[in-house]
Amino acid sequence: QVQLAESGGGLVQSGGSLRLSCEVAGFTFSNYAMNWFRQAPGREREWVGSITSGGGENTAYADSVKGRFTISRDNAKSTMYLEMNDLKPEDTAVYYCNAPRQKAWGQGTQVTVSS
Repeated sequence: QVQLAESGGGLVQSGGSLRLSCEVAGFTFSNYAMNWFRQAPGREREWVGSITSGGGENTAYADSVKGRFTISRDNAKSTMYLEMNDLKPEDTAVYYCNAPRQKAWGQGTQVTVSS
């Protein structure tokens, strides 16, 4: 059974940092690319960024987070990370990890950035 579990969300002041984790079970994590998405209140879910399979040498980011967010992975721990720096109030959202080939989503973790 495929399972994705996000953690690490919370309340942070503008300019602060958080690191989100997405722990995966039920498939061979290292073989697949992964995504992060987010959904703010009243808005559609939007793509944040992606990381390729294997060593994760290639990443891609939405323009809104480029230069501030970094995606990485630890295949030994079947875990993907989202390092978020210089957070802004507009980053407030529920953050989800996604395994696109498995069509699987985590339950989400809330990130709130106060001004």
